[in-house]
Amino acid sequence: MTSVHMAAVQPPKKVDNQSASSTASWQSSAPKFKRWGRRSPFIRYGLPMISLTVFGALGLGHLLQGSKDIAKVKDDQEWEIIETRKALSRTGPVDAYKPKNISLEEELKALQRKVDIENYEYKKIPKLNEGK
Repeated sequence: MTSVHMAAVQPPKKVDNQSASSTASWQSSAPKFKRWGRRSPFIRYGLPMISLTVFGALGLGHLLQGSKDIAKVKDDQEWEIIETRKALSRTGPVDAYKPKNISLEEELKALQRKVDIENYEYKKIPKLNEGK
C-alpha cells in the first residue's frame, strides 16, 4: 500500500512537446502500416520475396566470383610449373616423355604370339538354375 500511496504523492513528470508529438505520430502511422498488408498484398508478401531473391542472387554471385578467382590463381600456378618444366626439358634432360616408335603390325604379331586361336577347348558355362 505504501508504494501506491507514494506514487500518488509524487508530482507528475514534465513531458516534452517534441517527444510527445513524435510518439503520437508514430502511433498514428502504425495503423496505416497495418492497412498496407490488407489493401495491397504485394507490399506484404511480394516485395519481401522479390527482394530476398534479388539480394540472394547478388550474394551468391559474389561468393561464386571468389571461388572463381581462387581457381584462376591455382591454374596460373600450374601453368607456370608446366612452362618451367618445358623450358628445362629444352635445355637438358628432365625425365621428358620419349614415345616409342611402335607400328600396328608389330602389336598385332605380339598379340598373336600370346593368343593361339587354332587350339581351344569348349567350356560349358553353367546356367543359374543348374548350380542348385
